[in-house]
Amino acid sequence: MFLPRLLLACCGLALSGCAMGSGPWVELGGQRFKVEVADDDAERARGLMFREEMADDAGMLFIHESQEPLAYWMKNTKIPLDILYFDNDRKLVSQRRDTPPCSLGDNCPPYPSNVPARYVLELNAGEAAKLGLKDGAEIKFGPGLPSTTVGTP
Repeated sequence: MFLPRLLLACCGLALSGCAMGSGPWVELGGQRFKVEVADDDAERARGLMFREEMADDAGMLFIHESQEPLAYWMKNTKIPLDILYFDNDRKLVSQRRDTPPCSLGDNCPPYPSNVPARYVLELNAGEAAKLGLKDGAEIKFGPGLPSTTVGTP
């Protein structure tokens, strides 16, 4: 009787460990970040508004339908962020580091990409510098995120 209970307890621990490690992630500059995904207009508009903090190993990945000029802003965002723009091939094409919080509503300034982009990753301010990111760095997507580039969401 003891062995089956022990076996059940171990299986339960293994399953809970799998659940804790699940969820979307990206890898950039050798660092893995758990990400929330914003892949529709409502989620992209809301973004990280009203958040008081974000874990060091976390971020938000914005997925657009196509590559185009993009501009993000910090409307109602309470934490400073690095805004990183990636093209269809998931190469870093533009960086807006250390963007400050903004409580000016629609008067918050935009932070545009220098060139067309398709994916945007927001991380805590200072992460891009800490990772030594340079344009051309590639973002890798974990399971459940788009596995191909051009022509797919």
